[in-house]
Amino acid sequence: MLITGALACKNNQHDSVKIAKEVNRDKDKVTQTMAVEKSDADFAVEAANGNMIDVQLSALAKTKAANSRVRQFAAMIIADHATLSSHLQQIATDKNITLPQELSGEAKNDITRLNRKDRATFDGAYMHMMLADHKKYVDNFEKAAKDCKDAALRNYIHEALPVLKKQRDSAAAIDPYFVERTPTPAPVYP
Repeated sequence: MLITGALACKNNQHDSVKIAKEVNRDKDKVTQTMAVEKSDADFAVEAANGNMIDVQLSALAKTKAANSRVRQFAAMIIADHATLSSHLQQIATDKNITLPQELSGEAKNDITRLNRKDRATFDGAYMHMMLADHKKYVDNFEKAAKDCKDAALRNYIHEALPVLKKQRDSAAAIDPYFVERTPTPAPVYP
């Protein structure tokens, strides 16, 4: 508890992801109470942040999206990531890994930018973001599947990968709908 408080005060930027990583690093150095390697703990922190990002972006999409497919996709993301978050939280508790309690500053900025989109451009922006994020998630989880040393986290990764691939593929199927329908500016003739 003292480590968390000291780091929170020390770190003026209040980036929950960075704070969680620092707490985990200090736990391992000072008290040696963390039951996983630093790289595995860092992966868990990033996965937790990704879960929170997707849930919050998708909650926004459920209320702001004009297209029913986009709203259905957002509902699927929320349900899937709630389950993944719950499993990851249990592992973190068992392994004494500190996870972020709020979004990183970058993620908050992404949500703010998306929220500023008007209804006509929101759906496309959200789907582009989801497709890019899920491509990155799948790549990161596949790398972690090879590098992760902790058995519980490896099981989590193998449980999450098919879900993330399903989400990536769903986003890829919906995303072209918006690309194809984006109006092309008329050519300017002299």
